[in-house]
Amino acid sequence: MSRAVLSIGSNIGDRLAHLRSVVDALGERAVAVSAVYSTAPWGGVEQEDFLNAVVVAEDAAFGPRDWLRFGQELEEAAERVRIQRWGPRSLDVDVVTCVSGEGEVRSDDRELILPHPRAHQRAFVLVPWLDVEPEAVLTAEGRRLGIGDWLDELDAAEREGVHRTDLTLAGPKTQGHAEC
Repeated sequence: MSRAVLSIGSNIGDRLAHLRSVVDALGERAVAVSAVYSTAPWGGVEQEDFLNAVVVAEDAAFGPRDWLRFGQELEEAAERVRIQRWGPRSLDVDVVTCVSGEGEVRSDDRELILPHPRAHQRAFVLVPWLDVEPEAVLTAEGRRLGIGDWLDELDAAEREGVHRTDLTLAGPKTQGHAEC
């Protein structure tokens, strides 16, 4: 069994439709879907605000690279163009963490670093993840903390820049709750 936490975001085109495309493609593999949040862009590039969410997915046949390829295929289908680091994008699908039968997967491969090397610094990942897995832990910078603890370490402005919306992503399970 492989369980992945996917952070999804969009700030170009039909942002909500781009996010829904991920949940739709996952189908029954989506075991928890967060609320949708509006967040200011991260990384200092002038652009429109993002819609962000977190999806927890499971698939016995998937390994970490399968989750990566899955996300890349969806980004390609959304016509994502990689012109500028942290620039605008139609769809961004990041594998935040992956757990297999042997526990948390660690990877230092430059194509797939796990856990995601900056997830603990991004409220737009931690806040929606907290929605669906409040007891989740994340290893970063040699420390293993609960995601709520990582969130508490962020600047107040970073945390306050993440706003829950009334938008929803259709999913097989109740939104905002992990049902595993």
